[in-house]
Amino acid sequence: MEKIYSHSRLWLFENCSEAFKIKYIDKTFPDLPKSIELYLGDIVHQSLEWFYEEIKLRNFHDADELITKYANLWNENFSKEYRLNGYLKVEDYFNKGIKFLVDYYYKNKPFIENTIHIEKRILFPLDNNKEYFIQGYIDRVVLNKDGEYEIHDYKTNDSLKSQEQIDVDRQLAFYNLGLQEILGKEIKVKLIWHFLAHNKTILSTRTPEQLEKLKSQTLELIKTIETTSVWQPCNKPWCDWCSFKKKNL
Repeated sequence: MEKIYSHSRLWLFENCSEAFKIKYIDKTFPDLPKSIELYLGDIVHQSLEWFYEEIKLRNFHDADELITKYANLWNENFSKEYRLNGYLKVEDYFNKGIKFLVDYYYKNKPFIENTIHIEKRILFPLDNNKEYFIQGYIDRVVLNKDGEYEIHDYKTNDSLKSQEQIDVDRQLAFYNLGLQEILGKEIKVKLIWHFLAHNKTILSTRTPEQLEKLKSQTLELIKTIETTSVWQPCNKPWCDWCSFKKKNL
């Protein structure tokens, strides 16, 4: 039977194995209030997804339309149950999203890129027996004028990774492998991160050797997960599971 993992699933084990066990093994993870930061990220991603679909359909783009769509999505889906952190108010997060999109728009116009996929699902095997698979969703795929494929990913959190961190990042390297599974191992791929909170773009690439090493390392991590018997909590203040546990257990 095939076993499907994702970057986020592996990340959870590495950062809080107790929460991993509750969510993926016991399957009793509680329905926790969603943070306003995650909501902001979701709405910004939905707005950009809509925006690029409109460009493909109408060959037209407009900053005002993008912001109107964002505002409508925000208002249609907002809930008072979203958890606020720190001193910022709801309107502060809403305005953050507007700034992200306005900055992105004026930095990247006139949007003449050849976008070929939006929210593209990837699924590829890690092993020759096809027992373990990685699944993910690419925000946007571009086929550029040089015949290279670009994987674009939007980040809305406040943290900005260095080039060194980007060059060993696992998530988009998984997407690289997934795109090659679909289009062929010979294709050239560029990995592009858009850090919207900083209006900064960082590019990276992976060699075939680096990708094969990543597959081996990921298989080793999965074997560690499968043989783990002691599930340690992370005890970090931002952990939703720990916050729930302290309040209710």
